[in-house]
Amino acid sequence: MNTVSALASIVGTIGVFLVMTKLYKRFTNPLLVPIATTTFVVLLFLIIFSIPYDTYMLGGRWIDELLGPAVVALAYPLYQNRKSLKEFFVPIIIGVLVGSTTGIATGLYFSKVLAVDLDIILSLGPKSVTTPVAMDIASVTGGIPALAAVYVMIAGISGAMFGPLLLKMVKVHHFVGIGLGFGTASHGIGTSRALEMGTNEGAISSIAMILSAVYTSIMLPVLVTLIL
Repeated sequence: MNTVSALASIVGTIGVFLVMTKLYKRFTNPLLVPIATTTFVVLLFLIIFSIPYDTYMLGGRWIDELLGPAVVALAYPLYQNRKSLKEFFVPIIIGVLVGSTTGIATGLYFSKVLAVDLDIILSLGPKSVTTPVAMDIASVTGGIPALAAVYVMIAGISGAMFGPLLLKMVKVHHFVGIGLGFGTASHGIGTSRALEMGTNEGAISSIAMILSAVYTSIMLPVLVTLIL
């Protein structure tokens, strides 16, 4: 029974994603980004048919396991665009440091002003780094790893959906600025969106995501102490 449930979860999720990808290609709209629509459809299906999350994750966890290899695969566009990375090394470092610090500090500060519970604030802090790193950081700082993963998904999906529009509004057109924005704020999901825009954007986003994860791991506990 468990095997059948696992296969149904895997096949169903992949099937929905393929359909949503075709829909997105036909009607290119920020609200139809496949990662967002697929998540919505799967959640709706689970709710309608009263399927427990644990049952879905019998197969879903195998999809989740692919996150690590997917992140490693991003090294390829980095290698392809290594000359650009060397050329823009200083702007990349400055952009990641400023972007990551701003993201962490504003999240912690506004949560404190709004009197959000401490464990929720600590779970919100690492929202802009990839899921495994965010969960580890939340464990160290006293947050809730599962909740941190939810915030990571929200940050990633919202960045993929509205990032291009926001970048256009503030007139950011250079591939370095676009890549830094997606990689620093929306981790892997944002990076996949950046890759749709070009290999240069995807390469910069990849390195920004990696540097942001390392920097956040070090600085978040410090900022938590200073702000909270």
